[in-house]
Parts: sequence; structure tokens; C-alpha cells
Amino acid sequence: MAMRFMNGLHTIVTSMHQPAAMKITVETLGFQHLDLEVTIPRVGIFREAIVDLLNMELGEYFTTRAASGLGSLLNYVGGAYIYVRVKYAIRVKVILSSWATANNKKAELEDGTEEESKAGKDAEEAAQEEDEQPDPQVGAQKEEKQSGNQGSRSSQEAAGKMNNTGMSVPTTFDGMFMFNGAVMGFGSSLWMKYVLESFDTIVSNVSNSYRLQEECDTLSLRMAKYKGSIQLSEFKAVMLASLRSLVPKDWNSDHEVAWTWLWENVERMLKGLLGKPQVQEKALERFIMSLTEDSQNFLRREVYKKFFALAPGGQDYFKQSTTRLYWIADKIVEMTIEIYRDPVKMVEDISALGLRHVGYGIPTEFFAPFVSGAVEVVRLMTTDESAEDGFRWSLSLISRILVRTIMEGSTIVMKSINTNSAKSLRRAVACAPRGKRALWMLNITVGTQSISPLYWSIESGSLETAKAMLVDLFIIRADRDNYYYGVDHVFERHPDVVKRLCSDAQVLLPTLLDGLVWRSRVTANAQRRVNFYVKHLIVDAEGQFNQALECLVDAGDPKIVCHPVVVLFSDLVWGRLASRAFFLGRCWFLLTLMVFITSQSILVRVSETEGTRIATFVCRCFVYLASMGQLIRGFTTDVISDIKSRSFVRMAGIPVPSFLSDWKSLSSFLLLLCLLILLCLEPILHCFQASGSGDPTSGLFAQSCHAADKSKGAYSGVSMVAMMLYCSLLIDLSIFSMRVSAFVLVCGRVLAELALCLGALTFMIVTFGSAIPAMDQSDPYFVDIPTSMVSLTQIVLGMYPSEGFQHMLEEPYLLISVSVFIVVSLIFLLNLMTVQLNGAYQANYTDMVGFARLNRGKIMVETLESVSQKRWNIFLAGLQLDERLEFNEGDVGLAGGIQTLEPANANPTTVDMIKRFGGSTSPAMPWPEDAGGQGDDNDKFERLETTINKAMKKISGGGRHGSGSRSGASGLGSSAVAGNNSDSNGSGGSVAGSA
Repeated sequence: MAMRFMNGLHTIVTSMHQPAAMKITVETLGFQHLDLEVTIPRVGIFREAIVDLLNMELGEYFTTRAASGLGSLLNYVGGAYIYVRVKYAIRVKVILSSWATANNKKAELEDGTEEESKAGKDAEEAAQEEDEQPDPQVGAQKEEKQSGNQGSRSSQEAAGKMNNTGMSVPTTFDGMFMFNGAVMGFGSSLWMKYVLESFDTIVSNVSNSYRLQEECDTLSLRMAKYKGSIQLSEFKAVMLASLRSLVPKDWNSDHEVAWTWLWENVERMLKGLLGKPQVQEKALERFIMSLTEDSQNFLRREVYKKFFALAPGGQDYFKQSTTRLYWIADKIVEMTIEIYRDPVKMVEDISALGLRHVGYGIPTEFFAPFVSGAVEVVRLMTTDESAEDGFRWSLSLISRILVRTIMEGSTIVMKSINTNSAKSLRRAVACAPRGKRALWMLNITVGTQSISPLYWSIESGSLETAKAMLVDLFIIRADRDNYYYGVDHVFERHPDVVKRLCSDAQVLLPTLLDGLVWRSRVTANAQRRVNFYVKHLIVDAEGQFNQALECLVDAGDPKIVCHPVVVLFSDLVWGRLASRAFFLGRCWFLLTLMVFITSQSILVRVSETEGTRIATFVCRCFVYLASMGQLIRGFTTDVISDIKSRSFVRMAGIPVPSFLSDWKSLSSFLLLLCLLILLCLEPILHCFQASGSGDPTSGLFAQSCHAADKSKGAYSGVSMVAMMLYCSLLIDLSIFSMRVSAFVLVCGRVLAELALCLGALTFMIVTFGSAIPAMDQSDPYFVDIPTSMVSLTQIVLGMYPSEGFQHMLEEPYLLISVSVFIVVSLIFLLNLMTVQLNGAYQANYTDMVGFARLNRGKIMVETLESVSQKRWNIFLAGLQLDERLEFNEGDVGLAGGIQTLEPANANPTTVDMIKRFGGSTSPAMPWPEDAGGQGDDNDKFERLETTINKAMKKISGGGRHGSGSRSGASGLGSSAVAGNNSDSNGSGGSVAGSA
């Protein structure tokens, strides 16, 4: 602000020798002050303050004539501001009202602008006097009006023909402008589209010259890309013709003057820039391309050195490393040239960057000295004035966009995020209209860019503020007419809010889930009503299954998936939809297993006849073609997917596709290998190949022949392993019962402890099995190392023959060694394993139900991909999520939930979870101060502390006052009594103060 003030005063003083330029300068500054109520008394106060300031600073150098001249200058400027406000406030009103009419914005017709509401009666009366006098601009504009009227008549005639032929007539300014441009022969002037795209912003900011100049600067960059000739007066003719067509009833000379005045200002700004961006872009590009590594480092260093010299406070905000600061400087230089090349994209990127700076809490006062410092450094590095002007102009434009974005986006909610204070957030949203309270915490829009305060608080680590937002959003508030509940706003603005919390702030998930539950304070028949608003967790905006469950499963938190909300909606989806699809899918695998058991374990034990041979052949063909074929297809798909995504894990130092890290996928792969080996060792194939060798046992579908006898042992062993793998893959069926599934998972969790104990036991067997044969003994059970290890293993398993102990009695050293082994292995290790298994079970069982639900959730996500759209629609229709649920009897509340009953003592609720308020029911009114009763214990303690402090001040003040009065009274009597009273009162005062 100080820099802006000094620049404005400097511009006025330097233009004093050119009256025309000074008039334009003061008039421009007057438009910048339209939103301020400039009055004659305030001008006088400001003038005296400036004169006194300069008199104090300059002393004898500030002469009487200088003071008088400066006072006259400030009087002229202040009077010009008042004149501009009085004269042009009416024009601004006319422009905004007619623009609202032209764009069918009826609501804006009744809304007075902020500038008009502050003008006052004096301004209106003065404006009426001005209107009674002939305006010189009206006469000068008659010719243009006549030429414009001709265009308007031609467009109106064309519009009439369109109505007669049944064609639709444009009802918005953009449509009417394009129509009139084509009718008036300007259809080839493509540059008009650039102006048209920015025209709404230009008109909306007619009273804000800073914003108007910024939009014109950006528009000039776009027009610089146009190769043809540009006649700005053509746009004016089409504009006026379109407005006359859209505002036929209200259009008069005031409208003509106001819109002509607006376009003249815009045209003056654009003409001052036309032709310059091309030259500046080329010069700046030459300068940037000529920078060497040393010159780049010089630029990086000097930019911050100059900036810190101009604004020392900036050092408190640029706290990153030097490499990071250098990277920022490089990006700034890159932005100065990119805004010339692609202004539309860069303006959007700069606006997004400005919104991020809102979250950073960067003061806007630092932008001006940063720009000044950067320009000074560039001036030292080049003698090309065009390059310097291009760098200064583009960097100034970037800083203005950033400053505007920060100013518009710096809401009180964003400021509370920077402090990470839940208390400040509650105070910030307390003044929000009840109809827009949720949007204050979910969306801040500047131009085409928007930012979410909720997401920004998560990104910046302000989790206390984020939690306060979620709590506030999920409180149900109500007046007599409406219920206000932010769950729909949250999921409409952020459909991926569950995914975001799972990845960045899992600690906030319980808060979000708790907010989806309403419990009644009233109980009936030992039951309590509970509403679970789970619509947005089940179905997304497109009507498909929401990815919330998948995100919760990927997060892997067993406590979150046991939350009542997650349990309810996951059980609904499983019980009514996914379980049937999953069981039907596993039926195929069960059929394959039954066929495999029949072919490998049943038919081979039946006497071999022609029927059994054919049955065995059919069963094995089914296994090899159906089961193995399916496994090959799934394995190939997973391998190709992991290779494309370069997803690998290392097993024993060897990179393998990541899908093999899952035990089910690994078991399927091992089963595939076993089936391939079985196919290679298949006795039926070997016997069929030997059928022509004269072997009488060989033949079609035969299994027992001399050719197959060699591989029969290996075949049976691999068949046993395949059978075990088949059965292990049926463990998925345990998810139909959470208790069984939890037990299976517990068994899997404690296997690690069992493996440790078995490893220690193996080490003891190897140690004693290697040591005992070295002794001088002749026991046949310990004659060598392998025999000793087998004997020790038999001892551990209780399979050692009793006569073996008889031999030990004859070998005392052997008996002692075996006894030590028994003590260590059977007594110590096995009991230690029992303790370890018990401890592991206790540690894991508390979360086993959660892990079981995670396992079921993963299977549900995979299963729902195969559910048909028809069954999904039937499932959604059965939930009736669009019907409003009752809170208590007769109180019809909100839709999007499922109502259940729970035992009254399960979750005692003594306070109504709905915050109800009387008074006005207007959505534009904020909630009362106790809106939702959000004061926490800290607020209560602060109020208590404040009350105690006030009481202490009153007590101590009363003691001192009483002491003085009593001393004064005692002075009227004897001096001895006065002294005694004074002492006693003084001590009493001190006691009161200490109290």
C-alpha cells in the first residue's frame, strides 16, 4: 500500500508540467478510489497530514511556497476524486444494470454496487444537476450513434427475419455479438473473440481500474498473436448494436454515453500496448538465450540480495535452501517469457500459484520490492532497453495477478488455516451465512482457478484445523424450515475425500466416519434409532460403486474397517450383492478341484477297466484344458501388466513380477507349474506312445505300462503337491464367516513364531547329531551323522523305539548327551514355543477381525468388477437411498442414509446430535453464536480464567480504594488513631490483594 501511494504521488508530481497527461493521471487514480467515500473534510485531513509529514522530514528545505503548492495540488487531486465519484458513479450503475439485463442476470438488477451505496445523497443530487446540464460528449457522439443505429437497425431487421422463419434469436450478449458481427461484415475479425472472452471481466470491473488495466494487459498479449489488422472502433459498433438489441426498453442516451465512455477507456489502454508485446518478447527471448551459466548464477544471487536489501523482512519467508531459491528464480525468469508465448495458460497457472501463496501466508507487500530488485539486476546485465522493458512489464503483470489472487483468496478461513487453530476457524465460519457455511470451508474461487481450504489444510499439515472443518461440516443444524448437513457438499466438491484422507491424513478418517452417524437421544423398547448416511460411500456421482472401500482396504488399517459405518455399508454390499457373485465364481474352482480329486485319488484306486480309463482320461483333459488353461491366461495377464507398469519385487535377490508377492498368486503360479509337470509326466501319454512297441500293458488310455513306471513316483509326488495347493486356494471361502476368517488369519500370523522355534530345533538336531558320532560309542542308532539326526528327530517327535533307550544305558556319555538334548529341545524350546504362540495370539487377535474385514473388502472390490449393471441397479433400488429418513417420530429429515436400530446401552447419547435454532430461517443469515455449541474445554477454561481475572482486579482495586478512604477518614481524628487505622487498612488492602 505504501509503495502504491508513493507511486501515485510521484506520477502526479512528475506530470504537473503536462496538464493533459496530469488530467488523465488524476482521473485514472479517481477511478481507483471509487470504492472509497472521498469527502471534502477527509481531503483536508489528508492534505494537512501530508504537508506536516514533509515539513517534519525536510525541515528548512520545505519552504512556505512548496507547502502552499503541495496543498493546492492535493486540493486539486481530492476535488478531482470527488468529481469523478459524483460524475461517473451513475455511469457505472448504468453499465452494470444494462449488462445484467443483456446477460439475463435478473438478480443483479436489484443489487446495488458497493460504490453506489457509499456515494451518499450529495453525490446523487450533484449527479442530477450534472444530468440537467448539456453533456458535451453527447453532441460529439451523435454521429457515431447514427452510424451505430444503422448497424443496430440492420441487426434488428435480421433478427426479425429470424423470428419470422422460426429460428432462435440470441438472448445473451456473446450470442448477439457474434450474430451482429456476422451481419455487419466483421465475421473475419477473429481478434474480436479475444475481446469478447474478456469483456465480461472488463465490464464487471469497470470501477476497479487496477483490475481493468490488468485485464487489458492480458488481452493485449492475446491480441499480439493476431496477424491481421485490428480496428478497435469496429468492436465498439458491434458492441453498441448488440446492447441496443438486448436492452431495447431501457436504452437511452445515458446508456450510449456510459458504454461509449467505457470503451474509450479500454481502447486507450489497448492502443497504448498494441505492437509492444511482439518487440518485448523478441528482445526478452534474446536476453534469456544469451545467459551463460555464470550470468545465470549472478542473476539468481543478485535477485535475492537486492530483494533482501529492499525488504529485510522477506528473509523470514525465504527460508529454503539455496538450490531451492535458485530454482524459484529460474521459474520466475521462465514465467516472464512464457506469459508472452501463451498468456491464457500462464494466467491460469499464475492464478493457481497465487492461491497456493494464500495458503503460505505470504504478505503482498513483498511483491513490489521483489519486482524492483529483479528489474535492477536485469538492468545491470543488459543494455537492451526493450529487453529490460519486456522483463519489467511482464514481471509486473505477473506480480499484479498474484497480488490480486492473494487478496481475493485471503479469506478468514484461509488465515485460520495458517495459524492451525480450531478456535480461530470456528470464529471465522461463525459469520458465514448458514446456506454457504460449508462452501466457505470447501471452495475459494479466483477467476477460473479454485482451491479447497479443507484440502489445503491437509496438504500444509494443519490437521487441527482440518479436523475442526470436518467436525463443523458434519454437524446437523436445523431451523424451522431446513436441515443443514455438509455431507453432500463435501462429497460433491471432493468425491475422492476418502482416498485423500487415506493417503495423507488417516488420523482424520474416524472424524469423517463419525460425522456420518446420527443417534437418537430417545430410546423405545430398549432400542435406539441410528441413521448411517452412507450413500456417498456406496455410490459415486455417476451411479457406480464408489472407490471408498477400495481406498480403505489399501490403507490397511484394521481399526478403521471395524468402524460401524464401514461395517454397515460393507456388510450391505457383501450380503446383498458381492457374496453371491463371489460364491458363483468359486463354484468353478470347486468343480475343478472335485474333478482333480476324482482323477488323482479315486479312480486310480479302482480296478482298471475300459470305463475307468475313459473317465480318468476325460477328467484329466478337463483339468489340463480348463483349470490349467485358466491359470495360464491369468498368469500371462498379470505378467504383462506388471512388465508394462515396471512393477517388480525381489525374491532371493531376483526381480520377479510384483503380483507374486501375494501368497494366493504365488500358490496359483506353483499350481500351474505342478500341472505343467503332471502333463509332461502323464502316464496316459507315455503308454499311448509305447502302444506300438509290443508292450501288452500299453494301449489307448492305459495308465499302467512299462513306459510309465519310470515316472510314476515323480508323478504321484507332484500330484500330491498339486492337491495341497488346490485345497490351500479354498481358504478364501472362510470370508463367509468373520470368526472363521479371523481364525485363519491368526494361524497365518503365528506361523512366523512356529518357524523360529522349528529353526532352533533344527539347529539343535544338527549340532547334537554331528557331535554324538564323534564320541567313542557303539550304539547302532547313533553310528553316523545321518542316523543320529534321524534318531534325535524321532526322540523329539516321540517315535524313538524303546529298545534304543536300553542301548543308551550301556553308554553313559551317550545317555548324558541325549539327556541334555531332551532338556534343551523338548523341555525348553517346546515350552518357549508355547509361550511365544500364546503371546503372538494375544497380540494379533485384537486386530484379527479387522484384518479379516480387510481381506473380505479386497475380495469384494475384485468381485464387484464382474457384477452386471442390472444387478447393481436392483441393489441400489433396494437401498432406497433417495428417500428421506426420520430422525424421531414425525420428524422427517435427510436423505442418503440407512436407518437401523441398536441396543440402547450400546452408545449412550444424552444430548441431541441435531443443533436446532429458532429465529430467522433465511439461508443468508448466520447461525447464532452458539451455533452447534462448538466451544471446547479450552474455550470454557479461557472464559473461566477471564472471569477470575476480572474478579481479582475488582477485589484488589476495592482493597486499595477502601484503604485510602479509611485513612482519609482517620485523618479527621487524632493522629494516633489515624496511624493505627492507616496501618490496619494497609495490611487489609494487601491481604485483599493477595486474596
